[in-house]
Amino acid sequence: MSFELRDITRIAPVARVVVARTRGSVPREVGAAMLVTKGDCLGTIGGGALEHEAIARAREVLQTGVDRLDQVPLGPGLGQCCGGAVTLLTEIWDEARLADVAGVVARSLPGTDGDMPISVSRLLSVARREGRLPEPGIVDGWMVEPVSEPVREIWVWGAGHVGRAIVRALAPLPGLRICWADTDRGRFPAVICAGVEPMIAANPADLVPLSASHSEHIVLTYSHALDLELCHKILSRPFQSLGLIGSATKRARFRSRLSSLGHSAAQIERIKSPIGDPGLGKHPQAIALGVATELLSKSTTQVDKMGQTA
Repeated sequence: MSFELRDITRIAPVARVVVARTRGSVPREVGAAMLVTKGDCLGTIGGGALEHEAIARAREVLQTGVDRLDQVPLGPGLGQCCGGAVTLLTEIWDEARLADVAGVVARSLPGTDGDMPISVSRLLSVARREGRLPEPGIVDGWMVEPVSEPVREIWVWGAGHVGRAIVRALAPLPGLRICWADTDRGRFPAVICAGVEPMIAANPADLVPLSASHSEHIVLTYSHALDLELCHKILSRPFQSLGLIGSATKRARFRSRLSSLGHSAAQIERIKSPIGDPGLGKHPQAIALGVATELLSKSTTQVDKMGQTA
């Protein structure tokens, strides 16, 4: 986990609760965090009584403006049987404080005075010089966290039932930039998941040039003609993956049409259709679960490759 700068900036001022240290059996890892405003929360540190009390403390911090550090045993007092303990750091992040955030966030813990320790300075130096970001955690009385940058760009083309289910499944996951495209604002839900960018165009295919060369596309609009145009434009430029909702018949027809548009058989075979796991069924949520599972399984491989080449 890492410091989720985009989300924090979007809703600042906000109280951020981060798991700074763990001991024994605990629900979440060091670096897991949630953002708390007066009326809402984003993210989770493990749920249950631990999270309920952390939210209450965060809202106190929003009122007082004073950061705090809490050692919380996960025992009978919280009605939990984990047996471990967590250290929670709760901080106020506003525009002024965010102005200096870049790369790695290092700050002294509440109640700690003095200059930055040499150990922390070395971590920052390695990050700048070699690009190796440190793991989140407490280092000699300072909290150190790498800044989160989206490592994957997902384009969901279509805001119908399946598109909505897929976005709801993917939106809470870290490290994703989700671009959600359709023809009209009215086709989207009234409330769009945090961190999702709605993209509106009379012809969504005109938005394809905005996608990055590493983008992963999921095409499922209300129109077969629009689906075909999207596939044509995506195949005409660099991309990471392309999924198309539909039957075997639709795939066969698209294969023929795309071939006539000049795409090679090898390029057309890069289209995955149907999407998700057919064994789970055709309910929108079942399709979304299959798509999310596939994307998560890909992410492990991609992150491993990034780590090997870093």
